[in-house]
Amino acid sequence: MSFSGAIAYRATASIVVAPLLVLVVIYACLWPLGVPTAFFRLQHGANTTEITRKDELEAALEGVAMENRTLIIAILNKAYVEQNAMLDLFLQSLREGEDTEFLIDHLLFVAVDQRAFNRCRTLELHCYNLVTEGVDFSKEVFYMSDAFNNMMWRRTLFLGDVLRRGYSFIFTDMDVMWLRNPFSQLSRDGEDLQMSSDFYYGKPFNNSNFNTGFYFVTANKKTVALFDEWYAWRNNLKGMKEQDVLQKMKKEGAFTRLGLKVRYLETAYFSGFCQMSQDLRKVITVHANCCASMKAKLIDLRSVLEAWKVSNSNGTSNATTTAWPPVKGICLHDTATKQHTATKH
Repeated sequence: MSFSGAIAYRATASIVVAPLLVLVVIYACLWPLGVPTAFFRLQHGANTTEITRKDELEAALEGVAMENRTLIIAILNKAYVEQNAMLDLFLQSLREGEDTEFLIDHLLFVAVDQRAFNRCRTLELHCYNLVTEGVDFSKEVFYMSDAFNNMMWRRTLFLGDVLRRGYSFIFTDMDVMWLRNPFSQLSRDGEDLQMSSDFYYGKPFNNSNFNTGFYFVTANKKTVALFDEWYAWRNNLKGMKEQDVLQKMKKEGAFTRLGLKVRYLETAYFSGFCQMSQDLRKVITVHANCCASMKAKLIDLRSVLEAWKVSNSNGTSNATTTAWPPVKGICLHDTATKQHTATKH
């Protein structure tokens, strides 16, 4: 190449490279610090690893979960957020229970309608807006109605997504009063799933009377597979609520086939209207199961909280008090004589 040709080549290269360098400098100045870690993250859901954009749900889960990627999840709709309704009572139990108030910081309320979401945000709780096109969950859903079953299945699908993202959680219905911190009583012996019971007969690993209104599930491949299969069964057993479908799956050996270790929680600790705990020193939660309407649940759960406060006054559990367990109410009565034929919810 001649001397003049070399000069021309370098001049041309400079014309091409210089603008590129300018663009790189501008890009570096405009790109905010910390964006690479906020924009991309490593997912560890169900032993899979992939780079993905952090979406709204992931941000909500990350903001609520404890350091071990565990959180609490509750479903919220318009009927629950009316003044002096279920949300207020649920929060009251957490604020007045033993070692429970801090758990509100690790509780994600999943709102299934805009009214519920707005109320949740007004109360400055941790909220996620779960939108289901063509479905109205804003009204009270009565037990075993089509709306009830639709909401239960939408819940199952959502919770499976949470597991797939690698988050373990306690799921709780809103009609569960938290009197003590349940994490202290939940087992850490390799269980994949720990479920509350409507009735408990002393068999922690064999109970068909479980209730999906309160359970603790560990995120792993086995539980993700369970929730996927559970949701897939909805079309084969139309008209059955998701709890009954899961019981049928257990009966047909799905838990064993998937290699799940499932523990069923004692009603002495994780209690309910079906089988009320008789021991104030042990009771942790009280679920308004075996009770169909929200009005009845609210009346009787208020009686539960009042009896708890009276019996557990001054921070001491008086096991001899006559206030516990509460036995008078619409659904509440002496569970020692309650028959197994009661309607569950």
